[in-house]
Amino acid sequence: MLRMKTPGTLGFLVVIAVSMNVTVPSAQWITIKTAGVPRLGNGQPNLQAPTPRSADGRPDFSGIWMMVSDRPCPDLIRDGRDCIEKDLPSLQAVSIGYRLPGGLPYQPWAEALVRQRTADFSKDDPHVRCLPSNPPRIWTLPHRQKVIQTRGLLVVLSEFNASYRQIFTDGRALPVDPTPSTARWQSDILVVDTIGLRGDVWLDSSGSPISEGARLTERIRRPDYGHLEIELTVDDPKTYTRPWTVTVNEVVQLNIEMIDEVCLENEKSLQHIVGR
Repeated sequence: MLRMKTPGTLGFLVVIAVSMNVTVPSAQWITIKTAGVPRLGNGQPNLQAPTPRSADGRPDFSGIWMMVSDRPCPDLIRDGRDCIEKDLPSLQAVSIGYRLPGGLPYQPWAEALVRQRTADFSKDDPHVRCLPSNPPRIWTLPHRQKVIQTRGLLVVLSEFNASYRQIFTDGRALPVDPTPSTARWQSDILVVDTIGLRGDVWLDSSGSPISEGARLTERIRRPDYGHLEIELTVDDPKTYTRPWTVTVNEVVQLNIEMIDEVCLENEKSLQHIVGR
């Protein structure tokens, strides 16, 4: 399933949502309260409470999550171009590697492709065209992810087009036809290995590419009750001059449940996206 192409929905909304700090919402299923939430003395959720653990003593990643962002973009992006300028450093504002000194270490052909993809902002973005989400971008999109953890398997459900991802933690090796992910525990960190990604997926809204020979490693930890940290490493010599690593931070979503978010039916977003 990790041949999942890429995401799709309102292109500039992707940038809007990831440019804002996400707080714990109460917009959907507001009559359903999340069970077992640790509380402070004033009754508010204690997001710094100890990490929940499963029956085997491992950190339990179960819950609904959404990205927290500190991207250097305006709070309101009216035309989809406020963070997209002509020079590559500005393109990094919507890049998954925006915090890396100098940005992502593109090979020359990859840098040229990013410039081409951002010249007509978002119109070729698979997410805008409602295609399925791919890792690691799925962690950075403005859509909630529901993690269900069992012995031997971690499942990630996405609101977006009702997509899912399976991460096997039962010790199996990556297959010859590498569609799922496999993982192993290193103390309290789950190390997820993924290969077999398609060569036409986007890693971010600036169109950073990845090749079919790439290896993605995700190191997932839950430092406390309310947060997930996902350290992402991409090793792709064809596309990048060296391996690179970034960290994505997620915050728990309380008093809320997943709802259907169907982009594929009667999609009307693309025609309204403003290009350069």
